[in-house]
Amino acid sequence: MIFRALLSAVTLAAFVAPAAAHITLEDSEAAPGERYKAVLRVGHGCSGSPTTTIRVQIPDGITAAQPMPKHGWEIEIVHAPLDPPLVDGDREITERISEIHWLGGKLPEEYYDEFVFRTRLPDTPGATLYFPVVQECEEKVHRWIEIPAEGQNADELSEPAPAVMLTN
Repeated sequence: MIFRALLSAVTLAAFVAPAAAHITLEDSEAAPGERYKAVLRVGHGCSGSPTTTIRVQIPDGITAAQPMPKHGWEIEIVHAPLDPPLVDGDREITERISEIHWLGGKLPEEYYDEFVFRTRLPDTPGATLYFPVVQECEEKVHRWIEIPAEGQNADELSEPAPAVMLTN
């Protein structure tokens, strides 16, 4: 009886822990060159400490990003120069959004939440785009910034960056 209860607890932990152990993107596959609604799922705080800031880096190759406002949170946007600039009709685009920060909110450890932005993905079929995220909490920080090496599985990393694979 005790063995069965222990086995059930271990089995449940195996299914629950990975889902709550990372910041992930709701859709891990998307069409190249298309619009993409990125939903960052934040499954926990930092060892009991509530989340107060989420910072996501927008990968090179994405020239447009637009965050969704979130009640109770402020948004800061960081720009980077585009070199070379892009031409869109008769206007020249010289910079892009390189980071989006949601800050000033408070996400308790026992809850999950989603932070949303949209982009237009580059037209590079087969590429995987990584969106490094820094999760700041009142007492600790998680850096979900690890990118797997060639042939390495992201599950082998302790704090992998959320990713989307561009499929046809």
